[in-house]
Amino acid sequence: MHVPLEQQTPPYYAVIFSSQRTEGDHGYGQMSDVMVDMASRQPGFLGVESYRDTGGAGVTISYWRDLESIRHWKENPTHQVAQDKGKEQWYAGYSLKICKVERAYSFEA
Repeated sequence: MHVPLEQQTPPYYAVIFSSQRTEGDHGYGQMSDVMVDMASRQPGFLGVESYRDTGGAGVTISYWRDLESIRHWKENPTHQVAQDKGKEQWYAGYSLKICKVERAYSFEA
Protein backbone atom coordinates (compact mmCIF):
# COMPACT_ATOMS: atom_id res chain seq x y z
CA MET A 1 0.00 0.00 0.00
CA HIS A 2 1.34 3.44 -0.95
CA VAL A 3 1.50 5.88 1.97
CA PRO A 4 0.88 9.55 1.01
CA LEU A 5 3.97 11.73 1.16
CA GLU A 6 2.46 13.87 3.94
CA GLN A 7 2.35 10.75 6.12
CA GLN A 8 5.93 9.58 5.44
CA THR A 9 8.26 9.61 8.42
CA PRO A 10 11.67 11.23 7.84
CA PRO A 11 14.42 10.69 7.11
CA TYR A 12 13.95 10.24 3.37
CA TYR A 13 15.48 11.87 0.30
CA ALA A 14 14.40 14.56 -2.14
CA VAL A 15 15.77 14.79 -5.68
CA ILE A 16 15.33 18.40 -6.82
CA PHE A 17 15.44 18.79 -10.61
CA SER A 18 15.37 22.44 -11.73
CA SER A 19 15.17 23.02 -15.47
CA GLN A 20 14.64 25.47 -18.27
CA ARG A 21 12.68 23.98 -21.18
CA THR A 22 13.37 24.64 -24.84
CA GLU A 23 10.60 25.85 -27.19
CA GLY A 24 7.96 23.31 -28.24
CA ASP A 25 6.85 19.99 -26.78
CA HIS A 26 8.67 17.49 -29.06
CA GLY A 27 7.18 14.55 -27.13
CA TYR A 28 8.15 15.93 -23.72
CA GLY A 29 4.63 15.85 -22.22
CA GLN A 30 4.08 12.21 -23.12
CA MET A 31 7.51 11.15 -21.83
CA SER A 32 6.96 13.12 -18.63
CA ASP A 33 3.74 11.19 -17.99
CA VAL A 34 5.54 7.89 -18.66
CA MET A 35 8.37 8.84 -16.28
CA VAL A 36 6.00 9.72 -13.42
CA ASP A 37 4.10 6.45 -13.93
CA MET A 38 7.30 4.38 -14.05
CA ALA A 39 8.89 6.14 -11.07
CA SER A 40 5.75 5.59 -8.99
CA ARG A 41 6.21 1.84 -9.48
CA GLN A 42 9.90 1.84 -8.48
CA PRO A 43 10.82 0.41 -5.08
CA GLY A 44 11.52 3.25 -2.64
CA PHE A 45 9.47 5.89 -4.50
CA LEU A 46 7.46 8.08 -2.10
CA GLY A 47 5.99 10.85 -4.24
CA VAL A 48 6.56 13.70 -6.69
CA GLU A 49 5.73 17.41 -7.00
CA SER A 50 6.24 19.40 -10.18
CA TYR A 51 5.87 23.06 -11.12
CA ARG A 52 6.53 24.95 -14.36
CA ASP A 53 5.99 28.61 -15.20
CA THR A 54 4.89 30.08 -18.52
CA GLY A 55 8.50 30.91 -19.41
CA GLY A 56 9.54 27.25 -19.28
CA ALA A 57 11.35 27.31 -15.91
CA GLY A 58 10.37 24.39 -13.71
CA VAL A 59 11.12 22.32 -10.66
CA THR A 60 10.32 18.65 -10.13
CA ILE A 61 10.96 17.15 -6.71
CA SER A 62 10.81 13.40 -6.34
CA TYR A 63 10.95 11.77 -2.93
CA TRP A 64 12.67 8.46 -2.18
CA ARG A 65 13.15 6.20 0.81
CA ASP A 66 16.96 5.86 0.35
CA LEU A 67 19.94 6.61 -1.89
CA GLU A 68 19.88 3.09 -3.38
CA SER A 69 16.34 3.67 -4.69
CA ILE A 70 17.50 6.92 -6.32
CA ARG A 71 20.45 5.14 -7.93
CA HIS A 72 18.21 2.38 -9.33
CA TRP A 73 15.86 4.99 -10.81
CA LYS A 74 18.77 6.88 -12.41
CA GLU A 75 19.96 3.61 -13.98
CA ASN A 76 16.52 2.62 -15.32
CA PRO A 77 16.97 2.13 -19.11
CA THR A 78 13.81 4.05 -20.09
CA HIS A 79 14.74 6.85 -17.70
CA GLN A 80 18.19 6.97 -19.32
CA VAL A 81 16.55 7.44 -22.74
CA ALA A 82 14.55 10.34 -21.29
CA GLN A 83 17.71 11.81 -19.76
CA ASP A 84 19.47 11.69 -23.15
CA LYS A 85 16.49 13.28 -24.93
CA GLY A 86 16.43 15.98 -22.27
CA LYS A 87 20.03 16.92 -23.01
CA GLU A 88 19.53 16.71 -26.78
CA GLN A 89 16.15 18.34 -27.18
CA TRP A 90 13.99 19.28 -24.18
CA TYR A 91 16.19 21.35 -21.86
CA ALA A 92 18.20 24.52 -22.36
CA GLY A 93 19.75 23.68 -18.98
CA TYR A 94 19.10 21.95 -15.70
CA SER A 95 20.51 21.26 -12.25
CA LEU A 96 19.93 18.36 -9.90
CA LYS A 97 20.33 18.21 -6.14
CA ILE A 98 19.87 15.26 -3.80
CA CYS A 99 18.93 16.23 -0.25
CA LYS A 100 18.17 14.30 2.91
CA VAL A 101 14.88 15.33 4.53
CA GLU A 102 15.42 15.28 8.29
CA ARG A 103 12.14 16.92 9.32
CA ALA A 104 8.89 17.59 7.51
CA TYR A 105 5.68 19.28 8.54
CA SER A 106 2.80 21.10 6.90
CA PHE A 107 -0.18 23.33 7.61
CA GLU A 108 -3.61 23.55 6.01
CA ALA A 109 -6.14 26.25 6.80
